[in-house]
Amino acid sequence: MAASGRWLSVSACFLLASLLLLVAVDAATSKDELVRPKSRMEDKTEELQSSKNSSMANENSDDAWIKEHTLDDPEEVTSMVEMSIRNSTERRNLGFFSCATGNPIDDCWRCDRRWYLRRRRLADCGIGFGRNAVGGRDGRYYVVSDPGDDDPVNPRPGTLRHAVIQDQPLWIVFKRDMVITLKQELIMNSFKTIDGRGANVHIANGACVTIQFITNVIIHGVHIHDCKPTGNAMVRSSPSHYGWRTMADGDAISIFGSSHIWIDHNSLSNCADGLVDAIMGSTAITISNNYFTHHNEVMLLGHSDSYVRDKAMQVTIAYNHFGEGLIQRMPRCRHGYFHVVNNDYTHWEMYAIGGSADPTINSQGNRYLAPTNPFAKEVTKRVGTPSGVWNGWNWRSEGDLLLNGAFFTPSGAGASASYARASSLGAKSSSMVGTITSSAGALICRPGQRC
Repeated sequence: MAASGRWLSVSACFLLASLLLLVAVDAATSKDELVRPKSRMEDKTEELQSSKNSSMANENSDDAWIKEHTLDDPEEVTSMVEMSIRNSTERRNLGFFSCATGNPIDDCWRCDRRWYLRRRRLADCGIGFGRNAVGGRDGRYYVVSDPGDDDPVNPRPGTLRHAVIQDQPLWIVFKRDMVITLKQELIMNSFKTIDGRGANVHIANGACVTIQFITNVIIHGVHIHDCKPTGNAMVRSSPSHYGWRTMADGDAISIFGSSHIWIDHNSLSNCADGLVDAIMGSTAITISNNYFTHHNEVMLLGHSDSYVRDKAMQVTIAYNHFGEGLIQRMPRCRHGYFHVVNNDYTHWEMYAIGGSADPTINSQGNRYLAPTNPFAKEVTKRVGTPSGVWNGWNWRSEGDLLLNGAFFTPSGAGASASYARASSLGAKSSSMVGTITSSAGALICRPGQRC
């Protein structure tokens, strides 16, 4: 019995030791789970930050600010962003929303009541030629808390300019409603998303957005209007570079020699030049779900008739509402391939779609409502070109709804290869256009609710 008792004591001790070991391992595992390893992008961010040259006088303080104020956790972003929206320019009541809209972009993310915790999923919802634009999807969150733009060469941390010039990918959001009046062009760097959801953000009454010789940009959910010509000034374009800028035209969004660009759900109006212009070899662009109003020359796609590099341009124009107070260029195209699909044209004074220099225009499933002016019923305009030349251009209307006397003048032999290069998504029936475009423009978004 004594030997048996000793054996039981040893066994009990062994069992107790095993249990203690398991508890220790479990505690260590729990602790390890709480310490999230650095992502590849964070390592890259730190490497970029540590290797910046010393051209900026406040470089060290900027690096410290970025590390402290850019976030990985969308819960933290949500806690910082005020959701009291006062969007007085919204043209429709979005108090309810059905997921079955037929708009594949919106149906991809707007059904999610917790969109504000998964903002970067928007980057996976792109369509058309710009569908591969990832913006700042693979980076951290940057919260804009300061609407100021006092110094375009040395922007303050917390401003939109400071955010867009950084070298690393960033998903840029806004702490509260704000009107940002830019002193000079907002020159963006690659791999950036400007995401206005959750705040009423206006870029207005000054310079506006320039996307020049970069790639992978998403601009979503902001109001851009009353842009002015600016320039003849020094402007910073990255942490390590600033330079002299000549006069800018006053476009709302100017895309120059850039690719993989997605402009979605913005409200644009009343600028000195174009609302969205893409020139000088830009391509892989989608312009979708925007609300355009009160402007003359809305959209220019292609630099000039002689600039043949634009022959490679491919642009998708989808689900937009071309609304009140518009005159022409929706768009005006040169050289490239343009898919105009499921847009709602309710206003124009001169024409809707124009072009020169043999562009291929594929118009599918749009709704064209002509103005009352009997001399402005034609949707199309060949600019400065005799009919003997433009008769060979490939312009087609397929499944478009033409109302109030609107008519589209087609041309060309309809070469299948040409229209294949001007096709970027499946067109919906024109009878669905009203539903598809009913939420065009910047949305009212609140946490816990569908946008």
